[in-house]
Amino acid sequence: MSIEIWLSALVLLAGVSGARAEAGRTRPNILFIMADDHAAHAISAYGSKINQTPNIDRIANEGMRFNKCFVVNSICTPSRAAILTGKYSHINGVTVFNRFDGGQPTVAKMLQAAGYHTGMIGKWHLTSDPTGFDYWNILPGQGVYHDPKFIDMGKTKKMQGYVSDIITDLSIEFLKNRPKDKPFFLMCHHKAPHRPWEPDAKHAKMYEDEDIPTPETFDDDYRTRSSAAKEATMRIDRDLTRTDLKQDPPAGLTGEALKKWKYERFIKDYLRCVASIDDNVGRLLKYLDDAGLAENTMVIYTSDQGFFLGDHDWFDKRFMYEESLRMPFVVRYPGKVKPRTQNDDMILNVDFAPTFLECAGLPVPKEIQGHSILPLLEGKTPKDWRTTMYYRYYHYPADHRVQPHYGVRTEQYKLIYFNRINEWEFYDLKKDPHELNNVYGDSKYEAKVKELKMELQRLRKELDDHDQLQDQQQ
Repeated sequence: MSIEIWLSALVLLAGVSGARAEAGRTRPNILFIMADDHAAHAISAYGSKINQTPNIDRIANEGMRFNKCFVVNSICTPSRAAILTGKYSHINGVTVFNRFDGGQPTVAKMLQAAGYHTGMIGKWHLTSDPTGFDYWNILPGQGVYHDPKFIDMGKTKKMQGYVSDIITDLSIEFLKNRPKDKPFFLMCHHKAPHRPWEPDAKHAKMYEDEDIPTPETFDDDYRTRSSAAKEATMRIDRDLTRTDLKQDPPAGLTGEALKKWKYERFIKDYLRCVASIDDNVGRLLKYLDDAGLAENTMVIYTSDQGFFLGDHDWFDKRFMYEESLRMPFVVRYPGKVKPRTQNDDMILNVDFAPTFLECAGLPVPKEIQGHSILPLLEGKTPKDWRTTMYYRYYHYPADHRVQPHYGVRTEQYKLIYFNRINEWEFYDLKKDPHELNNVYGDSKYEAKVKELKMELQRLRKELDDHDQLQDQQQ
């Protein structure tokens, strides 16, 4: 069935769904809140040792926390394309920072065709204009933190204030002005806490007199790893710029003391940006409460990927290591999700689109590569649910000289192949959760490495990755 015929069928289905809604529960509203570069280990619901996020925690406490949500390509633009399409980078065409083809099917278009009022507000970062949205108001490119410009349905306007507050203001305005006879799908995408981590005035002094603890792997020397780790230019001690740090280091500071000073400058501004997002999540939740929308609205909080917070002496993401691979994903869905529940099944960002479709009572096109997590939300793990996942990163050499690589992760093991330099890494995540000891070549793991190489090839074949876009690296 062509997508055009499929979308036409959805229009008819929307009328049927609307009629059924009169006799029972209406189709849920969907509020998808996504930050940029917000690591799960900087959320108190995930056990953060360095900050508190009470409003994001509220979503987890009133719903479900997913502990193994992973990105399939840990970089901003590809992740956003994967979320919209439910397809991997080599299929949706966005492997790096290339232009998203807005003519292809997206979850927004499908929900819109089925009668949802759709909105996209905040960081888009896909070059082409949004399609499938009744209303969109986006930041140009990365956007800026203070007095940002927005592109409102094609018209550029400069707005006064702090970007996280403005995005929330616009999101609430969208909800107020929505047609009351339709369910809504709103993608509220924050810029924060993306580099260069510029906090607002309200949080500018937060943590000022505190000493933020460094991560356990802060002094990683990459001794057992491939050459890729040593080449990467995203180290706390040498690669943070004056723009990142906001001031020159104190005179005479060197060595470990200088490294710690840089870490403190980085992590405090990062956490201040997170605090502003958390406040604004609280504003959105309050609006849903006050407007009587909370009971029939599925609320998600996530990030477009993970982030290194000084882990391995790094900032940024890109690598398949856990801190970069893992996304926060908390869901509140009254009537479907039991409060204060957790899930340890493996889910991916390509699963978001089919989940929204199934929650809306819509069929999932066979071309979508992800799988709906609705059964997991209901506490029922399908017997055939995935136990392995495929990852692929392309972008090299800009911006941080992270070598292209692909790999497979299971519940206990991870195999990574840096294909450009022909080097392998293998980790036993049970024995080595911080991935400090690459045991590729260790005879004790020879059989397991062989097994994962076979699984890697199986996944590549299943997902139709035959290196067709491997040269899109710039």
